[in-house]
Parts: sequence; C-alpha cells; structure tokens
Amino acid sequence: MPTQLDLKRRIRSVKNTQQITRAMKFVAAARLRRAQEKAFAARPYARALARVVHSAVVRAPEVGHPLLLHRPENRVLLLVVSGERGLAGAFNANVIRRTVEFMRGRSQQTLEVMALGRKSRDALRKQPWKIVAEYVDITTRAEPARAAEIAQRVTALYEADEVDAVYIIFNEFKSVLAQNLVIEKLLPIEPEAAAAGAELPKEEAVGGHSPAGENPEGGAPVEYLYEQPPAEIFGRLLPRYVEVQIFRALAESAASEHAARMTAMDSATNNAGELIDKLTLYMNKVRQAAITKEIIEVVSGAASAG
Repeated sequence: MPTQLDLKRRIRSVKNTQQITRAMKFVAAARLRRAQEKAFAARPYARALARVVHSAVVRAPEVGHPLLLHRPENRVLLLVVSGERGLAGAFNANVIRRTVEFMRGRSQQTLEVMALGRKSRDALRKQPWKIVAEYVDITTRAEPARAAEIAQRVTALYEADEVDAVYIIFNEFKSVLAQNLVIEKLLPIEPEAAAAGAELPKEEAVGGHSPAGENPEGGAPVEYLYEQPPAEIFGRLLPRYVEVQIFRALAESAASEHAARMTAMDSATNNAGELIDKLTLYMNKVRQAAITKEIIEVVSGAASAG
C-alpha cells in the first residue's frame, strides 16, 4: 500500500502535468484563431479560381496545356499533409493510416510520396515507398511562398512526364471538434473537379452573383474575349490553380491540427483533474486508516496498562 508521502508526490506530479496541458490548450486556442481565419480567407479565392479554370477549359478545349493531359495512372505521386508535432490526439495517425490504405490499394502502380510535415516524413521513412521530397516546419503556419515552391516542383514533375497523376491528402477544417480527412486529385486538372470545388454554400449564393462565365438568367454561358492568346492564359492560370489548392490544403491542415491539439489538451486537463480527485480521496482514506490504527494502539496500550 502506498504511503501518504507517495500519494502526495503523485498528486504533485499530476498537478504539474495538468498545468502544462492547460497552458498548451491556451496556446493552441490562440494559434487556432489565426489559422482558422487564414483557412476561411483562402476558401473564397480557391472557389473563385476554380470557377475561372472550369470556365476557361470549357471554352477553349482545343488548348493542349501539359497540366490538362490525361495519361494512364501508372506512376502516382501523393502529397501527404500532416502536423509538425504530436500531442494532437489521432490527428497525425489518421493521416498516416489513410495514406497507407491509399498506397496499398494501388499496389500495381509505381508510387511516390511527398511529405509535407515532420510527422508524415518520420512515418513514411519507415514505409517502402519512395519519398521524392520532404518539407518540415511548413504546416504550423501556412505560407503562400512555400505553397508556390511545392507547386512548382509538382507541376515540373508532371510536365516532365515523370508522374501520371498527383493526389493530396489533408485534414479539412470543419469545426473545433471535427476535421474531415480528404483526398483530392491535383493533376491532371479536370474541369469537372474544378467545377465541383467551385460550388458555393447556399448562404454565400444568395448575394446575386453567378459563377464566372455563367448567365444569371439561366441561358447559354457567356462568351469571353481574351486579350492574350489562350495558351498564354492557360500557362499562367493552371499553375496558379495548383498553387492555390496546395496553399488551401496547408491552411486547412494547420487549422485542423491546432483544433485537434486544443481538444486533446482540454481532455488531458480534465482527466488530470479527475485523477487528482481520486488520488486525494484515496490519500484521505489512507490517512484516516492510519489515525484509526494509532487510536486503537493507544486505547489497547492503556487497557493493558490498567
């Protein structure tokens, strides 16, 4: 049976841990607010750009840009967006597990991965798939410059015919308590996928704005007059689309990671409080038993002396 001194030390240790988890919860909450604002700000731009891409591709199908070319998916590149640190519940474990499931489902293809985040890099190093690139300290704060760097490398691989398809897996922020793990196809750019990504929620569609290039009266699509040749427009528009999609994935993942960490630290703080209460109750019982034993010994000694 542990002594009162042992229980006091245990309670002190749990209280110290509780202070740490409470502090980490507040830090994650502060970072979540900034990351959430960035993720929400990236969504309208990504949707608007997806509408423009869909409209341009539909109106100029004869333009054969390399990022629009479809090939048999014999060589697949997967971008895995994870967190930089742990203590975020099952956030990173879910990403790695879904990545392994995706890869094993395509065992007949040549598979390569690009790790975006320290946790994905460390986990994928233990897997048999080739890591073509790794980026650390990138998902804690999503930056457009880093997204542009990744996009340039990805588009270069596709245009050089080194990969036939590019996918990205990341956590999409839904709420503080829920994150949606999704896999999206980046390359080749498909007009249908761009149109799906351009759909606005109902509360944002009531402002009277119709998607770019669509007739608000419900008739035929509006025709555009291009100042530059379509090939030049596509040469700037499509790489920009890939860059924005990667940046949105990084921003969504950053917000999801901070939300998951805040939730995990809140749960850890509450669990520490419950453990402290149980240990305190047990310590009081041990102390009461010791006092009762001493009283019995005193009474017994007095009775024997009398």
